[in-house]
Amino acid sequence: MIASSYLNNQFLIAMPGLTDRDFAHTVTYLCQHSAEGAVGIIINRPTTMKLGDIFAQMNIDPISRSSANSPVYIGGPVQPERGFVIHNSSEEQWDSSIAISETVSLTSSRDILEAIAKGEGPPHYLIALGYAGWSAGQLEKEIVENAWLHTPYAEAILYHTPVSQRWNEAANLLGININLLAAVAGHG
Repeated sequence: MIASSYLNNQFLIAMPGLTDRDFAHTVTYLCQHSAEGAVGIIINRPTTMKLGDIFAQMNIDPISRSSANSPVYIGGPVQPERGFVIHNSSEEQWDSSIAISETVSLTSSRDILEAIAKGEGPPHYLIALGYAGWSAGQLEKEIVENAWLHTPYAEAILYHTPVSQRWNEAANLLGININLLAAVAGHG
């Protein structure tokens, strides 16, 4: 696979036929995709937890009440005890930040949560517990088997689209009404 065919900074959209309970009807933001495998964060599976619950667990006193009410998502089945913050890139550098693109970064450090609690964090962010991971060649195989569609990232879907609409809206980026697609496909 050539480097230009990697799907970094794209959405993976679960096809209707994908029935795995961890991934059915999900949209995953791909943070890293290479010959070694892929890592992504599911962006449309909110938990019952709010960011304020995480602040309490970490003994962070939130000044910003709106941040305490931010949803926390199930980022994937791998390491569900580990937190991740997808956020718009800024001049501020957080410990352990990884630039995904010129506009999006991924951070897993306490300092960004402290800044968010003070109202000094990035203007747009998504908090997730866990991540989705694929071994070398696994994601490519699943795409060929019709488990996933992929489309370039759109900030509006990641940060502004209601959670219940993200799956449909991500597919709409391709001009597809995903609800009209067959659950199975043939390959000739």
